[in-house]
Amino acid sequence: MKKIVLLGYMGCGKSTIAQNLSKITNIPFLDLDKCIEKKANLSINEIFEQHGEIYFRKLEHEMFLELLQSSENTIIGLGGGTPCYANNHLLLQNEDLVSIYLKASIDTLYNRLVHNKSKRPLIANMDEEEMKEFIAKHLFDRSFYYNHAQHKVVVDNKTVDETVEDILEILA
Repeated sequence: MKKIVLLGYMGCGKSTIAQNLSKITNIPFLDLDKCIEKKANLSINEIFEQHGEIYFRKLEHEMFLELLQSSENTIIGLGGGTPCYANNHLLLQNEDLVSIYLKASIDTLYNRLVHNKSKRPLIANMDEEEMKEFIAKHLFDRSFYYNHAQHKVVVDNKTVDETVEDILEILA
């Protein structure tokens, strides 16, 4: 079995889909951000506040490499920005893993993020227009990196179960 790496923009469903996929396949799910928090003994927000983004991106890259080099079968959920830094997007091409971009439209992302934006520091204080513009710009900037994934699964208008089925077909 290979490692399964799920990537995409915040709100695309990486964690939820990975948890469901994990239950069905009995492959453990590791959230990259949670692994970083555990290792640093700080929350992602605290790492950013105390050490800055460059330090965080270095930790993120090191942890991603560590997870990829482990002999365990795992489903790895990346942070939304992970593929965009430290040439992490090139790691998505490795033969010993299956990388899947969970692709969502701006409207889908907006509708998912608007209800719990207080938990997302990047968008917490934005109004509707600002948020849609922010998502659109970010998606445009990041699509080059996201598109290095070996597979794309569109999540728009799909239930979690339907998306998990799509991924299981890729893995079959």
